[in-house]
Amino acid sequence: MSSQKSLANPRALDHLVLPVGSLAAARARLGSLGFTVAPDALHPFGTENACIFFRDGTYLEPLGVASRETCEAHALAGNVFVARDRAFRFRCGEDGLSAIVLKSADAAADHERFRKAGLSGGEPLEFSRPFKLADGTSAEASFRLAFAADLRAPDFFLFCCERTRERPAIADELLSHANGVIGLSRVVLVEENPSDFQYLLEEVLLQREVTAHSFGVDFDAGNAVISALTPAGFEAWFGQYPGKGRGLRGGAVVFRASKLETVEALLRRNDIAYEHRHHRLLVRPAPGQGVVFAFEE
Repeated sequence: MSSQKSLANPRALDHLVLPVGSLAAARARLGSLGFTVAPDALHPFGTENACIFFRDGTYLEPLGVASRETCEAHALAGNVFVARDRAFRFRCGEDGLSAIVLKSADAAADHERFRKAGLSGGEPLEFSRPFKLADGTSAEASFRLAFAADLRAPDFFLFCCERTRERPAIADELLSHANGVIGLSRVVLVEENPSDFQYLLEEVLLQREVTAHSFGVDFDAGNAVISALTPAGFEAWFGQYPGKGRGLRGGAVVFRASKLETVEALLRRNDIAYEHRHHRLLVRPAPGQGVVFAFEE
């Protein structure tokens, strides 16, 4: 049995933050899964990424630490992004899913709304970084971030991302993946009582559509579904859940692929263990891949 509340306009998923022990390990693992990984890019506050871009406008951000000293200095100065990353690695290890990021046209307004709702994760962050183009040249992209968090969930946060200076168009070769993935379908969080965090997710997603069921709650973000499942629900759909304790935690990412046969053939060719479950192909976590990856059509 499920129940629904009526919706406002949902806020679209932008990307996922996936801490990794090293970008080299992430590049090797994600490449073996058939993803095209963009060149490494450095943040001005000591972290670095190597993103995976999709044709639906979403992307993955595998996040590494380029300079621990720089990260520590910026965290002490109040940089929420770096402080949350350091806390995640301390509590959960080097690999995982630490944040869901939503698209924003006005991050300053988002911050004020989060503050009034009692959900602010800290002061907004503005920064710029170079973006390498396909021809080898670079351009600069600028961002403004507004953070939302719940103190009961120290291992997960959300933020809204406004691009104050748009990055150049993503090169077509970075949008083409050997596994045939075209976008993100679902992000799965895990918590013993998902409804305890329903208010947080409703407010950040800017919508009230909630599908409640025996395993948790689902939110339609327009271009993807955000699910918060109980451990039992996660195990029913995605296999054993290794986490424990209260608070939202990242559990799985579900990708939309053009053909599952293409994904399966690639996994076999690269000797990647997988399983069939509920019309999906599941790949368990490994170094460079901190949560379950699931593929569906």
